[in-house]
Amino acid sequence: MASITTRLLHHLALFLFLTQLTHSALVPKTNNQPALKPRASNTYIVHANHLAKPSHFASLKHWYTSMVATPLTSFPASYTYDTVMHGFAVQLTGDEARRMATAAGVNGVMLKPMITRTPDFLGLDPGFGAWRNTDFGDGVIIGFVDSGIWLENPSFTDKGLGPVRSSWGGKCVDAEDFNASLCNNKLVGAKAFDAAGKSAAAIKGNGPAYPSSPRDTFGHGTHVASTAAGSEVGDTGFLMFARGTARGVAPKAKIAMYKVYGKQTMADVVAAIDAAVKDGVDIISLSLGDDDAHEFYDDALAIAAFGADPRGVFVVLAGEASTVTNVAPWMTTVGAATLDRLFPANLALGNGVVLTGQSLYPMKSNHTTMALLVPSSCMNGDLTPNRIMGKIVVCMTTLLANETQFRQAGGAGLVLMDSTSWSRDGISTVAFTLPAVILSHTDGEKLRAYLVSSRYPVASFSFACQTVIGEIRAPMVATFSSRGPNPVVPELLKLDVIAPGSRARPNVAGVAALLKKKDGDWTPTMIRSALITTAGTLDNADREIMDNSVFEGRGITAATPFAAGAGHVRPQLALDPGLVYDAGEREYVEFLCALNYTAAQLRLFVPDFVECTTTFRGGPASLNYPSFVVSFDKDIDVRALTRTVTKVSEEAETYNVTVVAPEHVKVTITPTTLEFKERMETKSYTAEFRNEAGGNQKAEWDFGHISWENEKHRVRSPVAFQWKK
Repeated sequence: MASITTRLLHHLALFLFLTQLTHSALVPKTNNQPALKPRASNTYIVHANHLAKPSHFASLKHWYTSMVATPLTSFPASYTYDTVMHGFAVQLTGDEARRMATAAGVNGVMLKPMITRTPDFLGLDPGFGAWRNTDFGDGVIIGFVDSGIWLENPSFTDKGLGPVRSSWGGKCVDAEDFNASLCNNKLVGAKAFDAAGKSAAAIKGNGPAYPSSPRDTFGHGTHVASTAAGSEVGDTGFLMFARGTARGVAPKAKIAMYKVYGKQTMADVVAAIDAAVKDGVDIISLSLGDDDAHEFYDDALAIAAFGADPRGVFVVLAGEASTVTNVAPWMTTVGAATLDRLFPANLALGNGVVLTGQSLYPMKSNHTTMALLVPSSCMNGDLTPNRIMGKIVVCMTTLLANETQFRQAGGAGLVLMDSTSWSRDGISTVAFTLPAVILSHTDGEKLRAYLVSSRYPVASFSFACQTVIGEIRAPMVATFSSRGPNPVVPELLKLDVIAPGSRARPNVAGVAALLKKKDGDWTPTMIRSALITTAGTLDNADREIMDNSVFEGRGITAATPFAAGAGHVRPQLALDPGLVYDAGEREYVEFLCALNYTAAQLRLFVPDFVECTTTFRGGPASLNYPSFVVSFDKDIDVRALTRTVTKVSEEAETYNVTVVAPEHVKVTITPTTLEFKERMETKSYTAEFRNEAGGNQKAEWDFGHISWENEKHRVRSPVAFQWKK
């Protein structure tokens, strides 16, 4: 029986399933070779400058072999990379890695351990609008770097779909538990990447015992793929909850899965990205990231995504940790928001107060028998029969409890308190097999007060087993979502946008597929801009989107751009944004130059890079990004930043500017009107930001926005203002 821990992690999508370092296998003694001593090694990514290959090597592989070959094997590398970057992955000890870093032609050596309501809520309707305008994303290929796929899932039927385009280079790979012949016009590719297995086999001198399998034994990859591009499946749901038609955001988009194993390193991830771009995907959705943000030259994921961008591949990632990660400007960084859906369950206290939380307990009951409430740590040793039998246990310090142990001890019910979420509307939903409910921080405090005030605290449950839609405020920024500011480049605003649920990232991947279908000539940067500048800042009650996370010393507040980015994605508006902010490799190189990266560091991104010849006058904040960060300090009271917009609508248009800024900041836009005649015409404007607060500004950060508007379009850019002490 699955524990509450497992289900809670599943529903929160905190699948940090690549957290362990990959260690080399112990090689047994054989008749053909001496025994090897265990090597304390890990899988490293070696970045090579392919342009520096000595001429006497016939190929890059021959050159790479000369760096790592041993008497035991000709080339013990796990992968070679030749698309989004150049180099290879290989198991090395720490000393070997340090020596490798000094080898001629090596730019760097890196080790990184890894750690069915939505379409409706996004305004997608089968009868009109974005789906009809894009034929449901037909033919666009989304590549998923994830835990694999369960190809028999009904979400992956290809009924009504045409064949994959002739330029597609991917395929499904057979394995013992994965019949590639079952792939179809929906699932057009499935491969697995297992550096540890390949490296161990290479050291032993033979091939893998069996092919690595794309089969999903964890469930995450299957769920993610169906969220973004699942085919229509009628009359589905969880037991009696959330019944309806399930479909992905881009139901006719095609799926290619690039499985990375649960205990592997970034080497697998980069190999998966490299293969996806080489195969010809249009979009990559990654469920992966590090708990910590790194300088881009020390971040293999950022480097690989940089290589994907000029090949027209849109890369979307989650913000991952509580402090936002995956923050490079060529990545689309997504936060999580709540839906307008509730599974209410009540806890009636002995003093007459009724607390409403959420539960997926499937046994309908108007009123259970009153039982004694027992506060507990809910840790091992505290759930014993003599303590909890016949009682309702209140977990005081954790959202995790051992359901099996609880049942064996004879508990009558369970109450969990989400101390990180202010509102019931934004707490997580868990499937229980016993009477149980999760309460928000607010209701949890009421329960705590009752437990303290009553000598004999009792309560009972009621379960309506209902799915309530449209009666609560949504979206809210989810408690577990990442938040800014950007820890690597504070001058670049991240997150970019928020999207529904713990599967926010594949939802954005699906929206991007719709945009790609409508405008196939758009660059990844243009798609990202369209998502950002059309995002919504109001909820379904036409009030500001709220941040549901509990922070010490304050109640629930409006979500800032650090929590919500530009706002909640709106597919219909993103299809016709009017203007977009575009950038490419040249602008990104200038951005990296503005970060004072060395030539050696820049060659990790652009192998033929020589030197920085131009720099942004305003520093990294001058990148042509669809948001602004303005930093004031004691020496600088005026900042001027220039942006260039491209008209992507067909008809001639005139835009006028609207500015909202904090008190004591004067913003001057030059010019204030932009006139366009032709599609893809560009215009530039300068925004001057003047701090008129002197030394009296107390807020470290404040926010505003710049919008270019006419009767048809509103192109909104969030602005974050910082006052440095």
